[in-house]
Amino acid sequence: MNFTVFFISIGSAFLIYAVLHRLSKNKRPVLRAFLSILSGAAALAAVDLTSVFTGVYLPLSLLTLTVSLVGGIPGVTALLALNLFF
Repeated sequence: MNFTVFFISIGSAFLIYAVLHRLSKNKRPVLRAFLSILSGAAALAAVDLTSVFTGVYLPLSLLTLTVSLVGGIPGVTALLALNLFF
């Protein structure tokens, strides 16, 4: 996965989140979309920072970063579950 695909997928996710927040009558759909993407990045960072203490480790790559930004906290949880079983 190269950086072009990464930026296109993140941009698409941002636009989809903004449209979904607009359809749900939020007052600030762009801010809410940004916060949705930011929550996934924060969850991945939290897993990475606490990996020394917990022993749970996700390798940082474009794939894990894309899944965490597009999927948010459920995406990081899915990555952790897949890492546990495989």
